[in-house]
Amino acid sequence: MIYQNLTLIAGFLLLYSIFAGRFESRLVNGPLMFLSVGVLLGPAVLDVLHLSVDGPGLRLLAELTLAIVLFTDAAKANMAVLRANNGLPLRLLLIGLPLCLLSGWVFALLLFGDMPWLEAAILATMLAPTDAALGKAVVSNPVIPASIRESLNVESGLNDGICVPVLFLLLALLVPEELHQGTLALALTLIAEEIGIGLLAGVCLALTTAVLVRFAIRHEWNLPLWKPLIMPGLAVLSFSLAQWIGGSGFIAAFVCGLVSGHLLGKHKHAYLQSNENYGDLLSVMVWLVFGAVVIAKAWPYFTWQSWAYAIASLTFLRMIPVWISLIGSGMPIETRLFIGWFGPRGLASIVFVVIVLQHTLIVREQLAATVICTILLSVVLHGMTANPWARRFSLGETNPESIR
Repeated sequence: MIYQNLTLIAGFLLLYSIFAGRFESRLVNGPLMFLSVGVLLGPAVLDVLHLSVDGPGLRLLAELTLAIVLFTDAAKANMAVLRANNGLPLRLLLIGLPLCLLSGWVFALLLFGDMPWLEAAILATMLAPTDAALGKAVVSNPVIPASIRESLNVESGLNDGICVPVLFLLLALLVPEELHQGTLALALTLIAEEIGIGLLAGVCLALTTAVLVRFAIRHEWNLPLWKPLIMPGLAVLSFSLAQWIGGSGFIAAFVCGLVSGHLLGKHKHAYLQSNENYGDLLSVMVWLVFGAVVIAKAWPYFTWQSWAYAIASLTFLRMIPVWISLIGSGMPIETRLFIGWFGPRGLASIVFVVIVLQHTLIVREQLAATVICTILLSVVLHGMTANPWARRFSLGETNPESIR
């Protein structure tokens, strides 16, 4: 069975890699294709792909994938563009994200009449972060104005790291007060620690690695054979160290990548090529497993409320907060709609689902089914609309103005 699974996965990976240009030039992308193949080959349809991925295994796979993707995207960021347009990512994070959390919470209370307010808040938090990997067709497309690409990249890199401590705060509040006095104070402390430790770990590791690399190059101790492993090792180290000492590994990975990319300067693309390859490989594995295992198990729990919340989460629950955050920016209407629409849900939400499924005080099936519905719709809808809408920029039909 192991070799049958490996043959099927490797065979499709090979075929898709060969003909990717044909597929991705149309209305599909890698995540959509691998998720679809996972569903097709899994127990829901053909039942020839039998993957057994437990909660911790799936969580580790998704977390490592997200950490490498965040590190790589941050390292590739154009700091000059960000400095010139720092108002946009700040607006999205400081205004758009809180409003997205609030609107998602209120809508969950209205839609799921019997859902406790804490669980509604947890659902909103699970679906607030956006996914740079799933939005790669946008954030890496040169026809999209650099200010929009870099801002969406920074937003997706930091909003999941911010939402992690918020999620743990809400989970901590579920603990009965008689069992854990001072839960709120401890949870707020947790948020400060996770963000602060994540920032500190990311910066310190990036600076230390830069010093060591320069020392090794100066003494000719650096071998080309091992050079491609430096950045992947740093990405995983920043994530795991921050998690180990009580910080947010996602914030650490993103900040470490941001600082590393700045220090590497014009040489960063040579160092980051292996990161992109590892990130792409892990990403398609996550989507294949998600399609073959997670969707098949969650399908019986899908309800009309789950689909309704999923549609709302991808549309007005995201787009209205983004629109409000961009008031006064001087951006055209279509550009605001574009930024609001391309907030795909993916790896971070998968990680959050696994975390919540391990919590015994929650009605987990309803929450998990709603998040999975949203991710499924996001993969399909964002995958099908990314390239067509991006082409409007290349044709000059959309002309976004600079942020004032």
